[in-house]
Amino acid sequence: MIYRFRILFDNDTDEDIFRDIEIRKTDTLEDLHNTITQSFGFDGSEMASFYLSDDDWNQGQEISLFNLSEGLDTVALMSKTVIDTVVDIERTKLIYVYDFLSMWTFLVELGEIVEEAEGTDYPNLMYVHGHIPDEAPVKEFSADDIDNLDDFNEGIDVDGYDNLDFDENWN
Repeated sequence: MIYRFRILFDNDTDEDIFRDIEIRKTDTLEDLHNTITQSFGFDGSEMASFYLSDDDWNQGQEISLFNLSEGLDTVALMSKTVIDTVVDIERTKLIYVYDFLSMWTFLVELGEIVEEAEGTDYPNLMYVHGHIPDEAPVKEFSADDIDNLDDFNEGIDVDGYDNLDFDENWN
């Protein structure tokens, strides 16, 4: 079976920038990552991750290109994650982030499941719409975002080091 995805660049503007891609459901997320980077003109040399998502595009579990964790933490890896284990008719959305310094963010949605077409090479770039900008957009934060940070920090006195239990001359 072939999964048809629409990969939409999340750019907070009125311009839609997306790619429609076909890929085998038995390919890995690393294969999908490579197809996305090539279709948007990236060289593929930067760190990237997929995130499971619900219908409201809330970010869930990370599936990383490389295991950068230290210790006993296990990280799901793209190279070991088959697409149909994380996406199917019930779970259709992923968030993809490329280059964690620039934070190129894409919304990946399964649009259709079809039979494999004889003579077609997969992955297959079906459709291209729009051009990606030279630089990733800077995320603007609203007053609500800042208010939520204030709620998080409520009750923390960042200037009151005297109340902390540590030896400031420890070294």
